[in-house]
Amino acid sequence: MTDEQLLRYSRHILLEELGIEGQQRLLASHAVIVGAGGLGSPAALYLASAGVGRITLVDPDVVDLTNLQRQIAHTTPRIGQLKVESARSALQALNPDVRVEINAERADEARLDALLPGASVVLDCSDNFATRHALNRASRRHRVPLVSGAAIRFDGQITVFDPRMPDSPCYACLFPPEHPPEDVRCATMGVFAPLVGIIGTLQAAEAIKLMAGLPETLMGRLLLLDGRSSQFQEIRLTRRPDCPVCASQTAP
Repeated sequence: MTDEQLLRYSRHILLEELGIEGQQRLLASHAVIVGAGGLGSPAALYLASAGVGRITLVDPDVVDLTNLQRQIAHTTPRIGQLKVESARSALQALNPDVRVEINAERADEARLDALLPGASVVLDCSDNFATRHALNRASRRHRVPLVSGAAIRFDGQITVFDPRMPDSPCYACLFPPEHPPEDVRCATMGVFAPLVGIIGTLQAAEAIKLMAGLPETLMGRLLLLDGRSSQFQEIRLTRRPDCPVCASQTAP
């Protein structure tokens, strides 16, 4: 670690749970973020500021005026620009030492199979169940921890699925693919702007803990946030015995 890095990350290094070794692990880590919008913006910004060495952003969309109410990685002059390009500019301005790679493509099975091998963690900051289930399957195949977040209206949720742990449930245990709920979008339902910031920041926190090797994560626990009352509720999650993903997916 250089003298400049020691100074930049000094407040992390002062933490007994993290220290120099934990910060070095972050510098050597690779985080894949699927979605560069409301959740992906704060998640990516905090991972870059924390010194995650390599960040891959995946999102096919462009910046729209309606995004700017909550998607804090983007700015008015960047309307019409690809979100991954806009977010890369924000991350590099914040921390030029971070290697930021971009993919302006939809996160389908083939793309995820190319991106996840060797990744330290993947963050689900997407907005539809098809992508979430594809991410879950890829996470299981490649044994990459998955930090899953969602937010709509005033309601948010976050959990961690860690396929390296034999007792970890997966996304399909929580939302069986054979009974998919209806997709709801911010464009039709609305979303409270700070809510995505809270959930996205929590996703960054969980990802940093996983990459730095801190022992306590949200694996096996679903954290629900009611933004109206500012109350959190925790639900215990268990592996579903008949889950088709847990039963069939193994490491390649």
